[in-house]
Amino acid sequence: MGTFGVIDYVIVAVYAIVIIALGFYFSRSKGKEKNEEDYFLAGKSLPWWAIGASLISANISAEQYIGMSGSGFAGGLAIASYEFMAALTLIIVGKFFLPIFIKQGIYTIPEFVEKRFSTNLKTILAVFWLALFVFVNLTSVMFLGGKAIDTVVGTGDGSLIMPAIIIIAVIAVAYSLYGGLAAVAWTDVVQVVLLVLGGVITTIFALKAVTPDSSIISGINHVSDVASDKFDMILSRDNPEYNNLPGIYVLIGGLWVANLYYWGFNQYIIQRALAAKSINEAQRGIVFAVFLKMLIPFIVVIPGIIAYVL
Repeated sequence: MGTFGVIDYVIVAVYAIVIIALGFYFSRSKGKEKNEEDYFLAGKSLPWWAIGASLISANISAEQYIGMSGSGFAGGLAIASYEFMAALTLIIVGKFFLPIFIKQGIYTIPEFVEKRFSTNLKTILAVFWLALFVFVNLTSVMFLGGKAIDTVVGTGDGSLIMPAIIIIAVIAVAYSLYGGLAAVAWTDVVQVVLLVLGGVITTIFALKAVTPDSSIISGINHVSDVASDKFDMILSRDNPEYNNLPGIYVLIGGLWVANLYYWGFNQYIIQRALAAKSINEAQRGIVFAVFLKMLIPFIVVIPGIIAYVL
């Protein structure tokens, strides 16, 4: 049963209005006609902190806040190995890949593929990436968001999933199609601040709830004592979650391919860094994104472990 009251609906409505308004505000033309660089790369004017925040905002979603918290409940902190490896991958991308992309002055990864290889390969990859994004990434994230709204606002019977997906899509399309990357990036900054702040507050309140004295330190000690096995980064073979996490051969082998693709050649991720005014600014943005990426497990996975204790 949903527990939303009038004040909750007002907060959500105000949030949606503010996000759309910010998107339109930052996408204004400022007296000059927009060109492709303005639309796709925000005029190459994004500062490092906006780049880092936008990178993480594009990465984290209901997949992390729902799925990873659930994995933390079931298997513990070991699920954070994905996040720590992603942080390391970001450093590699920022050091070796990003300077090449910015030096080439490209707008999209398919454009780079065309310059490096051929037009035919560019077309094949563009179609593949578009299909992957629309039918896998976008649909799964929007479904999880709709499912969360259906559970919190409705009864959890699935009746609100489709209306919620439509509302989410309308809000996102309202400013992103009109304003391009500038609108997306600056609203990303607001959203990642709210996501991180919300995660920190949730973790603090959860730690206070596990002990009678409502002390954060006591909560940390209690959770580490009761669920010490949940903080193991390497699971034993008899652990029920052993097969649901990557093994050492995956971590040092095949997962690198997926990570380098995702952070280095995934259009909707790397495009944020391409919007920097210089290579140094882009690399500083990558470093900030690494910091935020390392922070995510502690504000997403830890609440799941606390829920297990409760």
